[in-house]
Amino acid sequence: MLEKNIKEDFLHLFYNDLCDEELENKNRLNLFTLKVKNNAFSYDELISELGNKLYYFALSRKQINILKKEDKLNDLIKKSKAKLKSYTTNDGELGEILLYCLLESHLNAPKILTKLELKTNSEDYVKGADGVHLLKLSDSDYQLILGESKLNSDLLKGIYEAFGSIDKLLTSTSKLEFEMDLINSELVKEAYEEDSYDVLKKIIIPSAKEDETYLDYSFGIFLGFDIEISDQEIKLSNIDFRKSIREKIKKEILKAKDSINYQLKKKGYSGYQFYIYVVPFSDLKNKRKEIIKQISE
Repeated sequence: MLEKNIKEDFLHLFYNDLCDEELENKNRLNLFTLKVKNNAFSYDELISELGNKLYYFALSRKQINILKKEDKLNDLIKKSKAKLKSYTTNDGELGEILLYCLLESHLNAPKILTKLELKTNSEDYVKGADGVHLLKLSDSDYQLILGESKLNSDLLKGIYEAFGSIDKLLTSTSKLEFEMDLINSELVKEAYEEDSYDVLKKIIIPSAKEDETYLDYSFGIFLGFDIEISDQEIKLSNIDFRKSIREKIKKEILKAKDSINYQLKKKGYSGYQFYIYVVPFSDLKNKRKEIIKQISE
């Protein structure tokens, strides 16, 4: 079976200020607020951790395994960084990376593939889900999680855009077929041992004639948004600022629950599970480019 590469200690970077908040149809929302240090988010720690984990996200397990066996660690780092778009035009890949990290570390759903690893060069456009993960519910029940990430300064607009992308996927049979064909063709790169490949193949393409194994689609959504910090807030003591900003963010998310639930009530979403992750940023427009620049240099 697949192993997850992002462990639970990744979550030590965040306060989980809303933990498995229940949404419509028993879906779940988690708010992860980056640690606060000296009245600012600890972006330096996040950048360091993402830099250390990038190759797991950007390359297939097979490619990583080969490069490690050949002791080509420099190539491992260079190849993973080369997959990223230039930070000057990179508006979305930070969200894709964070969704991958949260689905593995928090949900215990290892990746099957990511959009980034399918690129042959940094400027490629790859259609489809941002990533695909496998979640084991029991020995016979599994979920194939299709990832969708949106970074938008306005949280409500981000919610609308994320569900709009999922709408397009669900209303197009050809797009879902494309995802399954892609998973099938890429699976051997993730399960580089033959036994593991055979097991995964039976899970992802189950046969009703064989042992009963069930696979359902679900969705992982990452929403990054901008939280405004006023001059007055920044002048608070460290203790007061930390308490104030966390409460402010929590209230923003709870206000946005109505918009999320409105989407989840749509007829086309019944029968699908949604795992929603929200992370606030300060000055998102510039910060997302700065983070990508630092992890790709």
